[in-house]
This record gives sequence, C-alpha cells and structure tokens, in this order.
Amino acid sequence: MTFYTSPNRAHSLGRWGEARAAAWLVRRGWAVLARNYRFGRREVDLVLGQGELVVFVEVKTRTGEGFGGAAAAITWRKRREIEAVAEYFLAREGLSDRAVRFDAVVVTSLGGRVRVEHIPDAWRPGWR
Repeated sequence: MTFYTSPNRAHSLGRWGEARAAAWLVRRGWAVLARNYRFGRREVDLVLGQGELVVFVEVKTRTGEGFGGAAAAITWRKRREIEAVAEYFLAREGLSDRAVRFDAVVVTSLGGRVRVEHIPDAWRPGWR
C-alpha cells in the first residue's frame, strides 16, 4: 500500500493510467477525440466518441486499494471543472447537439496486474 506519492511520481502514474484507460476503451470501440483537453486551468483526461455520443472521462489511477475507492476521489468540484471543460469543448468543436455522458475509469495496478474498471454515466451535470 502506498501512503505517499511525490508529485512527479503521481503525475507520471496518472499519465500511465490514462494511457492504459485510453487503450482499453479503444479496444472496446471508442474513438479518442482528445487527451488531457484543457480550458484555462481545468482539464479533462479523455474525450471519447462513439456514433453521436461524446463522453468526458476522468481517470483515476491507484497502486493499491487503500484510501477508499478511486472513483470517490472525483469530488463535486472536480466534476464541475470537467463539466466546464465539456461545455467549452462541445461549443468549440461544433458538437453542442450531441448526446453527452460523464464517465469515470479506475485503473488499479496491484502486484504487477492491471485492472480497469469503467463506470459509465458516473454523474450527471446540472446543465444537460
């Protein structure tokens, strides 16, 4: 169990988890429209597309099962930030008429094994 992760290690672990999540989702038919898409200081890890659906994904990566579930780490504040990025992305890319969903993906690396858990429709925004 990891009790403390330095910021640099946490950043590289997060990027590693995002890459695993993206590859896992692509194998299941999703197209990656953007990775680490930013609007000001806010960011969404992955933007996916499948048909008329656009999905904004927050990826949480853990090296153990301590500190509670990784999906619980997506606070209401983080959800609002992702929603703001989503609104900007949809307007800028001309996709405002598309169906939208907010998902979470939890990547856990434990003992050399990697587990990916996809949580579709992890939350609903107030503006849709």
